[in-house]
Amino acid sequence: MPVATRLRRFLDPELVSQLDSMELIARLVVEGFIAGLHRSPFHGFSVEFSEYRPYNPGEPVSRVDWKVYAKTDRHYVKLFEEETNLRGTLLLDGSKSMDFSGDPDRRVSKFRYASMLAAGLAYLLIGQQDAVGLITFDEKIRKVLPARSVKRHLYDLLSAIEHAEPGGLTDVGATLHRAADMVKRRGLVILLSDLLDEPERVLAGLKHFRHQGHEVLVFHVLDPLERDLDLRREVRLEDLETGERLRTQPWFIRKEVGERVDGWIRD
Repeated sequence: MPVATRLRRFLDPELVSQLDSMELIARLVVEGFIAGLHRSPFHGFSVEFSEYRPYNPGEPVSRVDWKVYAKTDRHYVKLFEEETNLRGTLLLDGSKSMDFSGDPDRRVSKFRYASMLAAGLAYLLIGQQDAVGLITFDEKIRKVLPARSVKRHLYDLLSAIEHAEPGGLTDVGATLHRAADMVKRRGLVILLSDLLDEPERVLAGLKHFRHQGHEVLVFHVLDPLERDLDLRREVRLEDLETGERLRTQPWFIRKEVGERVDGWIRD
């Protein structure tokens, strides 16, 4: 079975979202993803060589460094030490716009999708003994869990993600600045958001993190309907945050909407 096909089995959002436990979702996504690869790209990521020591009879011979044996005619074992200096912070957008789903059955909203992704990332990073924190936000900072690397912290993270509810207005740009002032120690910042704000304001907020020496990853979460407006009859569109409504015939505006959305994403 091709790798891409195997991965899709574990990353299908509709299938995964049917699970009740966020812990189970995180484990399925991460372990399933890694199992779907021929070799995990994460193996050995947080391990660094420390020194050699003589081999003791009775130890597994797989630990012997045979290259050293070939040069010295002596048996030595490599020792490794764990690195725990990566600190990750998940920024989860909980604004009301994230509650949108183009599926009439609302099986997977943008927020549900982003939550599952955040849970998987938390599971992965703590599994590598890295420290992970969480900030949920809308137009304000709603919840803050400082970064920790102990395994029991994973359950605090997953519980916070599971109980988070989308609500409030979008103000991604200003909130990123406030979050940047809170995350003092340099690390990896992961933003999960629909980015429904002016691109200049979003980029300015991300640059604030970069100026402080953070690495930044952005997962831009959009529903397919937001990109293609694939509707077949006259509809009434409603802004989830302001309540503003617009009745329209999608086929008249689909082309222009698509062009504007593509341009906004490029920006």
